[in-house]
Amino acid sequence: MGKRLIPPDRGDVQVIALREALEERYLAYALSTIMHRALPDARDGLKPVHRRILYGMRLLRLDPGAAFKKSAKIVGDVMGNFHPHGDQAIYDALVRLAQDFASRYPLIDGQGNFGNIDGDNAAAYRYTEARMTEVARLLLDGIDEDAVDFRANYDGLSNEPVVLPGAFPNLLANGSQGIAVGMATAIPPHNAAELCDAAFFLIGRKRAKSRELMKFVPGPDFPTGGIVVDTPEAIAEAYDTGRGSFRVRARWKKEDLGRGTYSIVITEIPWLVQKSRLVERIAELLNDKKLPLVADIRDESTQDVRLIVEPRSRTVDAELLMESLFKLTELESRIPLNMNVLVKGRVPTVVSLVEALREWLDHRRDVLVRRSRHRLKTIEHRLEVLGGYLVAYLNLDKVIKIIREKDEPKPVLMKTFKLTEIQADAILNMRLRNLRKLEEMEIRAEDKSLRVERKLLKELIASEKDQWKKVAEEIKAVRNTFGPKITLGKRRTTFGIAPAHELAAIEEAMIEREPITVVVSEKGWIRALRGHVGDLSGVVFKTDDALKLAFPTETTSKCLVFATNGRFYTLDAAKLPGGRGHGEPIRLFIDLEQDAEAISVFPYQSGRKFLVASRSGRGFIVAEDDCLANTRKGKQVLNVKAKDTAAAIATVDGELAATIGENRKMVIFPLDQLPEMSRGAGVRLQRYKDGGLSDVTTFKGKDGMSWLDAASRTFTMSLKELSDWRGNRADAGRLAPKGFPKSNTFNRGISHEDGD
Repeated sequence: MGKRLIPPDRGDVQVIALREALEERYLAYALSTIMHRALPDARDGLKPVHRRILYGMRLLRLDPGAAFKKSAKIVGDVMGNFHPHGDQAIYDALVRLAQDFASRYPLIDGQGNFGNIDGDNAAAYRYTEARMTEVARLLLDGIDEDAVDFRANYDGLSNEPVVLPGAFPNLLANGSQGIAVGMATAIPPHNAAELCDAAFFLIGRKRAKSRELMKFVPGPDFPTGGIVVDTPEAIAEAYDTGRGSFRVRARWKKEDLGRGTYSIVITEIPWLVQKSRLVERIAELLNDKKLPLVADIRDESTQDVRLIVEPRSRTVDAELLMESLFKLTELESRIPLNMNVLVKGRVPTVVSLVEALREWLDHRRDVLVRRSRHRLKTIEHRLEVLGGYLVAYLNLDKVIKIIREKDEPKPVLMKTFKLTEIQADAILNMRLRNLRKLEEMEIRAEDKSLRVERKLLKELIASEKDQWKKVAEEIKAVRNTFGPKITLGKRRTTFGIAPAHELAAIEEAMIEREPITVVVSEKGWIRALRGHVGDLSGVVFKTDDALKLAFPTETTSKCLVFATNGRFYTLDAAKLPGGRGHGEPIRLFIDLEQDAEAISVFPYQSGRKFLVASRSGRGFIVAEDDCLANTRKGKQVLNVKAKDTAAAIATVDGELAATIGENRKMVIFPLDQLPEMSRGAGVRLQRYKDGGLSDVTTFKGKDGMSWLDAASRTFTMSLKELSDWRGNRADAGRLAPKGFPKSNTFNRGISHEDGD
């Protein structure tokens, strides 16, 4: 038997509720992670580990141009003095700061193997060497001039900076990635010269908006280049809110091989994508026969990226081939934007582009004022010393006599010449060689220049306008250093527009084209029967459910759903459930609110126009191409108020429109009285005292107006016979013709190529 555990005396035991203990400790852990590990400071754009690495390298005098030192020496010093969290964590951070494919403006100049874009790791720190770059020097510039606050390090034996002076817009220029507790940050890199131009514009413009800055900062600038294919509006929205994402594509070109053959050469890939993993992924898709347009891929990269993609045949369209790769691989990536930073080093906040630059500008002004005050103190001290020197030169013999004859010359000198203690010490510490005649002239010249500088500094400290002018000059200098004329400063990422036809074209290329019949039930269940089925009498539905509508289409087509909330939703026909069983609810494929229902489902045909209408009797004409939605949330087209709903839709086919209300009154009016819009509430179609709109239709005057009765028989009335119902938009109308369906609907639905 083991020894019995003897509990301590009751006097040493504290009873704490487990929940309270966990909450307290987890909160402490969360705050530590947020404040001291994962989120960057908005002022210098650095996390504590990066700041400590740079400060440690400064103490080792590893300035640009200095001799390299082993990374092991740097890691050891940083870990021992400032960051006791393990050598590997420090070295990993150091390596990332040196990788020109990960950092847009590397802060560390590395010598040796620091990894590559394939995802290979850096060599061990005993093999690599490092020193700071010019960017890092700018971040540290002025740190010895009381530019920033210092705090005690972890063991209290030395001090470390709370933040760096940050003369370079590092937060946005290099970006930052981090996951804290309950929050994260993701800031892509940007072009430093553009950021300087934007900051220069912000000075003196307190009410500037993020959208105004887009003429200077059109979007991110990744170290690996690539093409951003988002619209300027989407980018502006992301910069306004501080949240969003950027859709980045690889850069490629078509290389002619002669005799009509070609290959595709990919020269740039999206940021943070590992090239070797990308090639492996494409090879896997090839083996799984998911890339029918691609024959082979190979990596011919040296220092530059060069991936060769061979098409299946010379007739394959290069753009369509690349669209299929963009859809299935990381050749197109979404780079997130979540500008969650520590404002003033304390409060985690999601900031906009303007707010991020203002934080940097305000910090630069604070640094300028602090450095100016520090310099002013230095000048005051030096002027005091120089004043003592001048007294000594004017009374040289007497000063020498006092020093030679008195045991304690300091108080005698102070009393005799009314000197301060500092001046007396300076005279007593003066070297004999400084007593030459020339020295007096140099002291007077230095005194004069220092007084001029002191005057200018006092004016600067007293004037906010002069301070911003000086900050602008500093920003201009940084902009000139990292302008587009130098290799590092040139913009690498460009902007483009993804082909509008990409989705339809890719689906057609990737999916086997087969005829299907889409069936929708009254309760909103959908399925796709194989082939074009004319007789639907054998189709079985759930209990209390029945056929609502059906239409023929193909697996490569898209289907549109128009719902009572006024939204259009897009369905891929190839993704619809098969004909076995009862299908699936439409809600599984789209984000349809519980209180909304599908009004109509039909195949998408580019070029058509619809008349859409709400129950309150308002509507307008909309192009079908404006109804396509890119997400599950759909696209809002007909705006309806809280108690109103979308009620009807009809294909525009002719020059006349007819509406019928729940009161069975009908009015016919010219379609040119309705506006064509992509979104809105529309205009009044028909006026009602009670109830609302029931249905709408359009028709050609020469053909007359038709409707279907309950037995699916077609009735047609000529324009002459309809004269009593003809009027203008917003008329109340007259009771429907004799024989019009009791359902108050025209039962014509949405027309398509294969029938009604």
